[in-house]
Amino acid sequence: MRSEVKVSFKGAAPVQLHVDRDEPMTLEAARAWLDQQFIDLDCEPPMRPTGKVLTADKLVVVAEAAGPEKFSDTAWAHDYARAAAAMLNKPMVHIDVSSMTISF
Repeated sequence: MRSEVKVSFKGAAPVQLHVDRDEPMTLEAARAWLDQQFIDLDCEPPMRPTGKVLTADKLVVVAEAAGPEKFSDTAWAHDYARAAAAMLNKPMVHIDVSSMTISF
């Protein structure tokens, strides 16, 4: 399945990323990559009454911490798109950092 991942930042052009079906990331690899980025970028999880950090939360806060600058690194951005596509299993994903939302 081909996936399209769009990441929007306030005041910047959206980043359009594509993942072809021949370059998937396994769910386990995607989770490990996203967890490592969460740690490396020193992300703060949003507060939830349950204390859980949802996958969607991690995708948004990692994108926020990375900022448009990190997304200019083609290899990193591609890995982010592969992880997002694997974790969400949707053909189209829009991550809006300024509103902290994900839509499909």
